[in-house]
Amino acid sequence: MTFYFDNSATTKIKPEVLKEMMPYLTEEYGNPSSLYGIGRSAKKAIDIARDKVANLINCDKNEIYFTGGGTESDNTALKGIAYRAKEKWNKKFDNKTEEIAENNTKNKIKKNHIITSKIEHHAILETCKSLEKEEFDITYLDVDKDGMINLQELENAIKEETFLISIMFANNEIGTIEPIEKIAKLAKHKNIIFHTDAVQAIGNVPINVKELGIDMLSLSGHKIHAPKGVGALYVRKDIEFDSFMKGGHQERNKRAGTENLAGIVGLGKACELAKENMEYHIRHVRGLRDYFIEQISKNIENIRINGSMEHRLPGNANISFIGIDSTALLLELDKQGICCSSGSACNSREATPSHVLTAIGLDSEMAKSTLRFTFGEFNTKTEVEYLIQKIKQCETKLKII
Repeated sequence: MTFYFDNSATTKIKPEVLKEMMPYLTEEYGNPSSLYGIGRSAKKAIDIARDKVANLINCDKNEIYFTGGGTESDNTALKGIAYRAKEKWNKKFDNKTEEIAENNTKNKIKKNHIITSKIEHHAILETCKSLEKEEFDITYLDVDKDGMINLQELENAIKEETFLISIMFANNEIGTIEPIEKIAKLAKHKNIIFHTDAVQAIGNVPINVKELGIDMLSLSGHKIHAPKGVGALYVRKDIEFDSFMKGGHQERNKRAGTENLAGIVGLGKACELAKENMEYHIRHVRGLRDYFIEQISKNIENIRINGSMEHRLPGNANISFIGIDSTALLLELDKQGICCSSGSACNSREATPSHVLTAIGLDSEMAKSTLRFTFGEFNTKTEVEYLIQKIKQCETKLKII
């Protein structure tokens, strides 16, 4: 029997989502670009799903672009804006006259500066590294011991050349929620586009992009009980960005490739359910998380809870078991049918310490003693009690060894 406590890595498809998808895996298999009946039916299904995704974050449906997942959404956001900024800058310099050069200093500014943080998902960090090779200047902000950025340091990092700020909504490892509304307000005041990777936050906290002032937002289906291989990117309607995928004219010329019809339908249904169940979901997973942390803190010595407890995803518990190798503990728990993780699933096979834990000040040994437990709607208190019992047994065994 499997006891699954790694819902930040992925989630299982909800029965309602699978039911909604099934017709588009069988009889409704048309290509949405085709003009005949089943093609038009497919296009209509995508439009309905787009409405449902938009409704979850309170934006217009034409501001939603479907992608292959969170990583593609992040790449599209950063590179799409960066290449558009570079194109605009090049045009200004290629076409400038002596009069412009002398009288309009703004036309001399090379918009090539991006600000992000040191604890972003690798989809952001690796994209930034690739942009550095293309003459873009990247500032990687430090975070405090809880993983929070400092707003004053963010403001100090802004230059005339800054055109984009990308700060994740909530961290995938330690669950810390960043001050998104304040970041967005600062970005707007400085006339800078603000993007947030909300892959972990979607479905776990209410998000209203209009109220928060978010310009661009990435999300992924498999984190909210939709299938893998589908995601979305929200882009405020007045923002221009370059396409990342080249080929056909799908997604209003912004994302080439035949649409993942069944996946998109599943994502739409998952977003609909997430909105309907938000209050229950938060209350349920927070209750399990808090009970787990309370019992672990009472029964096991020398532990450290990583991340902010005040500003934190409701189902996240990131714990360092001091003096215990996390890989050994994870494998012992696996023998008991328990699934958890030693960090981000995208980086869990790496031998090096988590970049997130390093950024919040943990040394290598402490980082390598850390496990992440993330609770979901399908978890029960009985399962959590089993988890606590097995952690105590495995921790005692590993201490003796």
